[in-house]
Amino acid sequence: MDSNQSPLHSNSATLAAPPPRVQLLVVQPTPFCNINCSYCYLASRSDRSTIGDQTLDNLFRKLFASGWVGRRLDLAWHAGEPTVLPIAFYRRAFAILDRHRPRHVEVSHGFQTNATLLDRDWCAFFREARINVGVSIDGPRRLNDAHRVNRAGKSTYDKTIAGIRLLREAGITFHVITVLSNESLRSARELHDFYVSEGIEHVGFNVEESEGEHVSGMESGASIWRAYQEFLAEFWSIAARDGRIKSIREIDYALRAVTMNPKLMPGFVAPPMPGNILVEPFAVLSMDHSGNLATFSPELLGQKNDTYNDFVIGNVNHDDFAAVPHSAVLARMKAEIEAGVALCRAECGYFDVCGGGEPVNKLAENGSFASSATNFCRMTRMAVADLVTDGPYAGP
Repeated sequence: MDSNQSPLHSNSATLAAPPPRVQLLVVQPTPFCNINCSYCYLASRSDRSTIGDQTLDNLFRKLFASGWVGRRLDLAWHAGEPTVLPIAFYRRAFAILDRHRPRHVEVSHGFQTNATLLDRDWCAFFREARINVGVSIDGPRRLNDAHRVNRAGKSTYDKTIAGIRLLREAGITFHVITVLSNESLRSARELHDFYVSEGIEHVGFNVEESEGEHVSGMESGASIWRAYQEFLAEFWSIAARDGRIKSIREIDYALRAVTMNPKLMPGFVAPPMPGNILVEPFAVLSMDHSGNLATFSPELLGQKNDTYNDFVIGNVNHDDFAAVPHSAVLARMKAEIEAGVALCRAECGYFDVCGGGEPVNKLAENGSFASSATNFCRMTRMAVADLVTDGPYAGP
């Protein structure tokens, strides 16, 4: 299908009731990034295009009028580097949102930033708007600058650290996401000591993945799964003894999943784990600077793919939200993703801690949404579940 053609077909199969419910809205205000990480999967990160006010107005007006939003909506300003746009842009965007937001809907904003452009004005804005802030840094200088460099191939470390220190000075709580490389997996103590030295209390680890245009240099197979598990075990042990790191995203998620599994904790009454929103149509809704819409894994939007029309299911500037669920692209993706979830449920004893995997990783690693285990899930779900249960996960 021509990328300029609307992917909506009136005769396509409709989604079954109940109507879509958007939990996470990901807005990509610009694809541009001021740095050039070696593992970045976005081919358009040199594109300086910026979303227009009318596109934002169309998004928020149509979304809130659709009835797809409950009492809370998490809104992530993502892709590229959000702080390359001025604070004035976000003040204007937030005003547009508030003009259309029903009074009963609470919107929580989040920025994932490389922190190189932060100053006191940004910190004041984050506090004023109660923005949840995440900072991307891969650890001390030698680990960070192996992959996170600027457009001239130079270090980004000093500017990122300066941004982190401004956040701390302003009393802004933030988390850090570190992408793990082969070298990082051998550096648990060094990473822990770095975080503590910079007052970083909340950490999460991403694994360098093959995604989009990027092919990971990390090994695959049992050796890398064990290396990841050993890294987390060592880091968790050090952090538990030291006590200054308050949360480790992967450990916290796995512990919650395991303790809420009645098969593992008989008699323990706890609220159910939330479903895997990445495999539910519209639970995650993403929009790029042109108004193109996508769902399922946010990383799909911005990737090139002829089979799925670049994963675009509609455009806020041309399409009504009532028509978007009838997208032929969506119908095909939904059927294949559901087939993949069914395979995971039938084949994988870790299904309860995963819920069917991440579609973007299945497509990148296995070549199809209609597939099951990936290297990504073996590391980030299976290995961690084994770690917190002290052995092979005793799942269903």
